[in-house]
Amino acid sequence: MRRALAGIALAVTSMVALSFLIPLALLVREQARDRVTTAAEQRASALSPVLALTTRRADVQQAVAELGSADQLVVRLPDGGFVGTPHAPEEALDRAVRGRETLAVDTPDGWAYLQPVVLRGERVAVVEAYVPAADLTRGVAASWGVMALLAVGLVGGSVLVADRLGARVVRSSRSLKRASLALGSGDLGVRVEPDGPPELQEAGAAFNTMADRVVDLLAVERELVADLSHRLRTPLTALYLEADRMGATPSARRVTEAAGQLESELDSIIAAARTPLASAQLAGAGAGTAKPCDVAEVVAMRLDFWSVLATQQERPFERSLTPRPTPVAFPEDDLAAVVDALIGNVFRHTPQGTRFVVRVERQDRHVYLTVDDAGPGVADPGAALTRGVSVGGSTGLGLDIVARAARTADGELTITRAPLGGARVRVSFVLTGADAAGGASGGGER
Repeated sequence: MRRALAGIALAVTSMVALSFLIPLALLVREQARDRVTTAAEQRASALSPVLALTTRRADVQQAVAELGSADQLVVRLPDGGFVGTPHAPEEALDRAVRGRETLAVDTPDGWAYLQPVVLRGERVAVVEAYVPAADLTRGVAASWGVMALLAVGLVGGSVLVADRLGARVVRSSRSLKRASLALGSGDLGVRVEPDGPPELQEAGAAFNTMADRVVDLLAVERELVADLSHRLRTPLTALYLEADRMGATPSARRVTEAAGQLESELDSIIAAARTPLASAQLAGAGAGTAKPCDVAEVVAMRLDFWSVLATQQERPFERSLTPRPTPVAFPEDDLAAVVDALIGNVFRHTPQGTRFVVRVERQDRHVYLTVDDAGPGVADPGAALTRGVSVGGSTGLGLDIVARAARTADGELTITRAPLGGARVRVSFVLTGADAAGGASGGGER
């Protein structure tokens, strides 16, 4: 912006200066020429009375010497002789004699003024006042130089003032930009000092108001999340009681383990929600600070958990996990939540007995987690990826969790038609560390 403002000031001031300087420079040159030509005409007129009294060469030479240099004042006598050296062309002199008219003639070396003087007996003498070319432009170059310096000073001053004004605007804009980036990265305590033009001051005050409002909304959201999570403890307690009534059976043990895991998750959610700025700081940290985990290992662990329910619902399933390492800079708990969301969607949105396949493949610098099913599929994949929109009667947050996890790990989520006839949900993650080397995906299973 500073360059743009300085460029505008330079262009505008230069055009204004040139629009005045060019006519003024021409006027100065004309005035200098008029000054010396007028003086030459006056000298020629002063010699006319002398010629009216006498045309003797000696008297005329004396008068010329008194009025000016013999090189600049020349007299053509009626007999055709000259006092001094003429500079005007012969044709101009003859024309002044015959026509008895005053002439101004430009010569290669300067300017000549011819004034005829009519004497007794119809005799005609001609007075020539000559001005050298150097005298015609004397002082013009100095005047032009002074005007050029004034123009340069004017242009430079306007550019400097524009640059200072632009620096003030840019400084305020950059401060607002840095604060916006800091707020976007999770620093909810950042504020700006309104500065600069009134518009930027209003923008800074509006930013501070927005930041305060964001802090208030996040505080309300944290309290709401904590309250909702705490309300889940009531049905959780009922699950514990139901497991106790079931006795020491495998089903009771699985219910107890699931309830214990759910309670642990609820404790984590409440702790994170009650911690000021915890969510924003974790979001700003990104995946780069997470402890790496192996995708294939996490998927295998969660498949073991879901296999019990798949067996009960008579769902045939296949797993294909690459034997090669698949480390990603992503928390293991979050990755497990991604796997649970993908497999859970299969159980929630397909009939019992529907087949599904889970694959983990490694290609180049990415690892791909793919879940295929033989269900009805997803009619509108774009709507399914919209936060809060459900395509099967649920809350619509499962795929949103997966999509946000993929973006955090520099990957992406795609939904297409599976070879089994249902939906194919594929998530990609960027490999981390020394294992992020190129190569084809490994076959086999681990």
